[in-house]
Amino acid sequence: MNAMFTRGPRAMQVTGAAIGLAMVVSGVVVSASPAAAASDPWESQSGIYHYFTVPKSSVPSNTCGNSTGAGAELEGNIGPSGTWAAVGLDASGENCVANIGPMKPGLYYYQYVATMPDRSKQVFRNPNSSVDVTSHPNWNTLFVPGPEVAWMDDVASGGGTVSELTYTSTVAGAERSAWVWTPPAYDPGRAKPYPVLYLLAGEGQSAREWQELGRARQILDNLAVSGDLASMVVVMADPGDTHYRAELLNNILPAVQHQYNVSTSGRERAIAGIGRGGYQALNLALTDPGAFGSIGSMSGYLPGDACITRSLAKAVNKGTDLIRFYVGNTLDPSYNSTWEAMQKLRSAGVDFEFDGVHPETGGVWDTWRENLRDFASRVFRPGAARHRGMSEGHRALTEPYRPPATGSITTPHIDANGMVTFETGTQWADAKDVVIWGDWAPNGQWFRIPMTKVGDRWRTTIGPIDGYYYWRYEVNGTPVHDPEDTNNTENVESQLFVPGGERTPLLADVPADEAGDITLLEYTSAYPGNPTMKFKVWTPPDYDPDRAEKYPVLYLYHGFAQNYATWTEVGRAKQILDNLYVRGEIAPMVVVMPGYPGLSDFWVDLTTKVMPLTASEFNISTEPSKMALAGLSWGARGTQGALVNHPGAFSYFGIFSPPFAAGSLDDISGPAAKKGTKLVSLFAGDVDAGAIGAINGMEANLAAYDIPTVKTIVPGPHGFDVWWQGLSDFLPRIFEHSSGVTIRPEAADFGTLPEGYHSPPAKKLTVINSRQTAIPPLSVTVSGPNADKFTLSTDTLAPIRAGKKAHFRVAPVTGLPAGVYEATVTVAGGSVRASVPVRVKVAKA
Repeated sequence: MNAMFTRGPRAMQVTGAAIGLAMVVSGVVVSASPAAAASDPWESQSGIYHYFTVPKSSVPSNTCGNSTGAGAELEGNIGPSGTWAAVGLDASGENCVANIGPMKPGLYYYQYVATMPDRSKQVFRNPNSSVDVTSHPNWNTLFVPGPEVAWMDDVASGGGTVSELTYTSTVAGAERSAWVWTPPAYDPGRAKPYPVLYLLAGEGQSAREWQELGRARQILDNLAVSGDLASMVVVMADPGDTHYRAELLNNILPAVQHQYNVSTSGRERAIAGIGRGGYQALNLALTDPGAFGSIGSMSGYLPGDACITRSLAKAVNKGTDLIRFYVGNTLDPSYNSTWEAMQKLRSAGVDFEFDGVHPETGGVWDTWRENLRDFASRVFRPGAARHRGMSEGHRALTEPYRPPATGSITTPHIDANGMVTFETGTQWADAKDVVIWGDWAPNGQWFRIPMTKVGDRWRTTIGPIDGYYYWRYEVNGTPVHDPEDTNNTENVESQLFVPGGERTPLLADVPADEAGDITLLEYTSAYPGNPTMKFKVWTPPDYDPDRAEKYPVLYLYHGFAQNYATWTEVGRAKQILDNLYVRGEIAPMVVVMPGYPGLSDFWVDLTTKVMPLTASEFNISTEPSKMALAGLSWGARGTQGALVNHPGAFSYFGIFSPPFAAGSLDDISGPAAKKGTKLVSLFAGDVDAGAIGAINGMEANLAAYDIPTVKTIVPGPHGFDVWWQGLSDFLPRIFEHSSGVTIRPEAADFGTLPEGYHSPPAKKLTVINSRQTAIPPLSVTVSGPNADKFTLSTDTLAPIRAGKKAHFRVAPVTGLPAGVYEATVTVAGGSVRASVPVRVKVAKA
């Protein structure tokens, strides 16, 4: 039997002679490439951030974005793993502004959109910017360079040339264009014609998109310069849909062969495509075996009624040197279609290779660019040694993907590969739009990810992601708590922790038998009207209510419009405490998390209600040297107010992102604060201008009275991605405790190094066991926001006998940019813990 396929009514078999003579070439226009898109005048870069500044007058709704999702937003592939997401453009004078960063190196595409009062969307663009993407004229592109993407960056020299080939299409009855890349030193008179690779566009794409989003020119140039590409011609074309075979074989191939010095041998022709183009490439291998010697399917598929006979399979194997499949993760619409196509070929005995499932991205250009890099490097290189299996890090495709059935999941549903599916109930069946809002941005800013209507429910899948996020639904722009979340009950946000990664290790749950306890207490407050208030208390897993030495205590406050449960329901304070305690990085302590209503000063309530009640219920110290106070945002302002107005009441202060100062120390309060204060930790995110200004002023005021201060600024907004870092950094600094082990010297200060330094000498640290007994093996770790800026000679010390010593070394990493870097080196194991600070300043050369 012959193979049976679904064909267009005008599809035809074409002979070699017809291929060579069927078309008349109407012209060739040569250029370096499609013009590089002009930069978006509304976009700029400063440091690690990209800023977007849009005049409010250019926004169709004349309204900037805000927390309810109305007004102007920027949306693009800016979410986790390239998920399409939106960030609000907030009001700033006459402009609407946003920033994104630090952005992972790669290519981004985005557009501006205005949500109108009726929730309809209007896309708009800067009228002075050129069209970056032909098939999506409102999109802008942004390439972020970096060593990870050097393979798709512009080459300094030695690249090929891209030309526009105009030909007459008998299918369309009009002139059409393809784009042709010729290799460096291309010789149109060379005796041996060049092999040729045809790249087909997918549905909804254009021939230009291979360059505009696929960066085909840069990928091919880099492969050519590195010697990983056969000297060949590459044609980027869109043969259309129904009559693609006739367009390709009768029009495009003859035009290329007429204009360029390319081979007419099937063995020296390759073809690959995306989606629909992948289907076309595969189908041509079956309808015209031998017409193309190499076939690449990128998120492609075969028709469901394809019947591959034994004789056809033999013909395909005889006529092709390579058939290679590519597919993205389960977000790729062709995931199951690729599996089915491979099953058909395998069952029929057709030889093929599989690149493996791309684990990070789905059916998007981030996947297809890597596919092009792999496929182009393989074709026409018979002598090159290459593996025929999956690319590094890719996984097998052993079965089709079956997503959770609609209505069967309680959101969020996390699969084994870190893909997270969110699904609503039917209560929002009539909503105009539903999104999930969360700290999806690289630095913890809040992005909106749209959901899709499925029946009477809304649904979306993102990923792969790992670590901790907090999120909520927004229905027609209104924040809504996940009705299925019964764990977080006091805050609109819900928690999401995806295990298996290293993004936020301190926020993971520890084993139940190693976790501390949370106790909830209720009382009549001292606030106006004496409302009933609650607070939470964390105690360590080995808390002893009868311990002779009373526990030190930290009072930890939330911010404005938050509550007593925010630190645990959003801020993950329990997990941070549990993890640091298990690691031996913090002293045994009790942590109290009170609440306060409105903008009230919490001092009277803290000292007359919370502190006495806590002392009556827990074995805690009331000595100022064993007490600490910390807070975020408005709670940070209250903490700093306590330092200024009640000096000596606490020994340690943690001030995270204060909106402004509550006052300043003077010549009366300053000396009193110095006498009793062991440490003030100031912490803020780098895009939180108000908080940075506040802590800079506080730092100067504290320095005037020689009060020990640590100031840290990390990438991030006015949000919990900054505050949990602040808490994680603050906790190991307070309540120093002796465990019979000391480290000498007490600090490792590398002084000032010039920018561009290389391999500074490591400093030797000596661990001394002053106990009467041996101590067990000790872990050696570096903690703090700059932990990755220092290296250790070991991560484990062998047991140290009584009275003996052990040594290890610490050094800053090579080539740090200008700045000040501080961290904490800790040795810990069992009940043993000792820490020393490490510091280096790098000055501009």
